[in-house]
Amino acid sequence: SATMVIWVAHNITQRKEMEQTLYAEKELAQVTLKSIGDAVITTNAVGQVKFVNPAAEQLTGWHTAEAQGKPLTEIFQIIDHFTREPVVNPVDVVLKTNQNYELANNTVLIARNEAEYAIEDSAAPIQDHQGKLIGAVIVFRDVTESRSLAHELSWQASHDALTGLYNRRKFEKFVEIAIKETQEQEIQHALCYLDLDRFKIINDTCGHAAGDELLKQITVHLKKRIRAVDIFARLGGDEFGLLLNQCPPEKALELAEQLRQLVQDFNFTWSDKVFKIGVSVGLVPIMPTVTNLASLLNTADLACYAAKKKGRNCVYLYDEQDAALAQQRGQRQWITKINQALLESFHLDESLGEKLVKESHRFSLHAQKIIGLRKSGEYHYEILLRLIDESGEIIAPGAFLPAAERYELMPAIDRWVVNAFFANYEAYCQSNQKHDSQTFDNLFAINLSGASINDSEFGTFLQAQFERYAIPPETICFEITETVAISSLDNAVTLIEKLKKIGCAIALDDFGSGMCSLGYLKNLPVDYLKIDGSFIKNIASDPINYATVEFFHHISKMMGIKTIAEFVEDELVLKNLQDIGIDYAQGYGIEQPQPLAFDQTIYS
Repeated sequence: SATMVIWVAHNITQRKEMEQTLYAEKELAQVTLKSIGDAVITTNAVGQVKFVNPAAEQLTGWHTAEAQGKPLTEIFQIIDHFTREPVVNPVDVVLKTNQNYELANNTVLIARNEAEYAIEDSAAPIQDHQGKLIGAVIVFRDVTESRSLAHELSWQASHDALTGLYNRRKFEKFVEIAIKETQEQEIQHALCYLDLDRFKIINDTCGHAAGDELLKQITVHLKKRIRAVDIFARLGGDEFGLLLNQCPPEKALELAEQLRQLVQDFNFTWSDKVFKIGVSVGLVPIMPTVTNLASLLNTADLACYAAKKKGRNCVYLYDEQDAALAQQRGQRQWITKINQALLESFHLDESLGEKLVKESHRFSLHAQKIIGLRKSGEYHYEILLRLIDESGEIIAPGAFLPAAERYELMPAIDRWVVNAFFANYEAYCQSNQKHDSQTFDNLFAINLSGASINDSEFGTFLQAQFERYAIPPETICFEITETVAISSLDNAVTLIEKLKKIGCAIALDDFGSGMCSLGYLKNLPVDYLKIDGSFIKNIASDPINYATVEFFHHISKMMGIKTIAEFVEDELVLKNLQDIGIDYAQGYGIEQPQPLAFDQTIYS
């Protein structure tokens, strides 16, 4: 029989080619997934792990062989950085929605060895060629370092580096929210400004390291008593802010008083020395009538200042009807005028790079005569400052200098007075060639503020002015108040010694007001003693004042110091001073201050 063979052949070249192509693509995908820097995990359609690339192995701590077939949630454990609560699994979301999904940027991965990594994460569905969902892929990367840096920068932008408290900028944002809540929901809040008393003494005597340590310790101390709902901030220097949330005025006053007492009871130890400090607290209820942040902060600042003026170490509760604060608010208005006067009063010498005085339409120098009581025809002059406002009115220093002192403008004002007087004095000397005995018989007294005494650069400035201007230094006297000299003894002595080497005289002003004067007098090499006017005004009718002035003069004479009586208002007072033997007298009873004009005021 015949055998029949049927040979059927199929051309599978195309299929083989497709298989080879698919295999090549799979190999390429595997190599790609293994080589890329991002971590990649793939799952099947029910969320079981199929593949973990090396980067994902390193972060999760799971190898592919161990992880295959396990639920993704077992090897990919993620939590919220802030709440520490588990975060929804991104693959679960993808498999339910068949859409891409990204995690929040505060996600943290907990590795197999409990290590934590901040990660950025996205997940996407895997579909076959027909669009059927067959799995998911999750791609993530370690952003621990960059997120830590971002958090650090964010923290630094809102916190004080020394104490760890909120800074002024962040604090003001919280206060703005409180103002809005008060206006819209009538929620009661209160604002405290706290300013440490006697901090500057510790900072100046023990150094900035001691000051910084004190601020850190007092911060920890206060935080023990401050409620968790309140906002505590360091506003700068030794000033702190406290926002009392949902706190009526009565409760706020109670809390502020507790903090004051806490600071009062606090002992600060440095180099085996124990220091006591206090705190002045300005307390302002945030009322619905508060319209903006600036006005509220200004009021809190003024209330704190009022607490200091009240005697320090106390709480000052602001009242909208408070006349004292209204008066202090007026001081702020002087600052603009003073700054404008200073801006108009200097020009820059381009060749020397120095600011020099020019004619001012805002500041004016006056002079008040001081007469000699023991030598007829002997005259000295005290140089005084006046401010001229927009209407041309002359403003006495008692109106604007307190504001200048508070807002640290006195060094600039002192420099202007010295510079302006020296320039005028030199111009007169050069035009009149007045280097005769009449010039040297006159003494011109210029007042120096406490801020200038404590300015380490001020002595150098004065020395430079004597080098610049051709004036006889022996005709210049600088006046320093007794209270400033005592509170800044070392700085005062240093400056006095420098000025005396130049040839200047020194007067101790307001002597007797400190009530501990004699103990310090022997440490101050002064030439003149200006007895405080409170002893002079009633000398004719008050035997105690008379005896006190007589005693001051006697001590001064023993030390070779000449005496000057201030506030001499009539002939009877002048007669008593002559009987005691006082050397010089000054006051409205002798002559009122006059605009400085050498041809008219001085040498007329």
